[in-house]
Amino acid sequence: MRIYISADMEGITGLVDAADVQPDGRDYERGRLMMAEDVNAAVRGAVAAGATDILVNDAHGPMRNIPPEALDPRARMVRGRPKPMGMLEGLTAEHDAMVCVGYHSRAGVLGVLSHSFMGHEIEDIWLDGRPVGEIGFAHATAAWLGVPVVALTGDDAACAEMSAWAGGVRTVAVKQARDRFAAELRPPAEARRDIEETVATGLSAVPKARAATAGSATLAVRWQSASVAAVLLGIPGVTATDSRTVRAQGELPALYRQFGVWTRVASSLANQRPYC
Repeated sequence: MRIYISADMEGITGLVDAADVQPDGRDYERGRLMMAEDVNAAVRGAVAAGATDILVNDAHGPMRNIPPEALDPRARMVRGRPKPMGMLEGLTAEHDAMVCVGYHSRAGVLGVLSHSFMGHEIEDIWLDGRPVGEIGFAHATAAWLGVPVVALTGDDAACAEMSAWAGGVRTVAVKQARDRFAAELRPPAEARRDIEETVATGLSAVPKARAATAGSATLAVRWQSASVAAVLLGIPGVTATDSRTVRAQGELPALYRQFGVWTRVASSLANQRPYC
């Protein structure tokens, strides 16, 4: 059984602030180890369920967060950037299941460190007219490939977002959001035990035969800056719905990859740090 793990950082056990998840933050080094331990719990669960090949994608920020020596040696890791598929680099139709570790809620939701890919530069995203963030976009892309998402970990807001997007995904709330930079934390050992057990249970119920999603999708993004939208109109196939909102159509995961180009263009123009 081949398992893919996409690991973000904002939804990791114990982390609540930008200083926990940004490389120059005073608690970032501790945050890196906390991230590794949540991912290792998911790896243990996958192994318990019979996984023979586990690929972890370090999907947060610089994508060099998990110290290689801290990762369970039964897993391989994709590390660094740029990556053509960003948070989903390495995911293929040959994977039997996907697990999302440390994910967070989308922009505008009162969840811990909530945002959509780019701090506050992205105000809203819609996929086929449905509001979406990193959780739904990842799930939809995996579904297009025929890979089921079997588990997600994060705060309670992230878990609620996953359940609303796709009700069959098991979730583990490692903390309860009190505000955007505050949470009630679960004891790390308890949270990681829950992650391990939930991943193992989810993988034991993976269907033998899975169907990929056919057809194209429509992606729309509303930016904080009209200048970002204006520049993106230079990309073939990108159209405007208003001065700050652009849209494009295509098949997933190609549309997911194109969105990565949009965010790189936006980063070069806005140069804004997340969570400010």
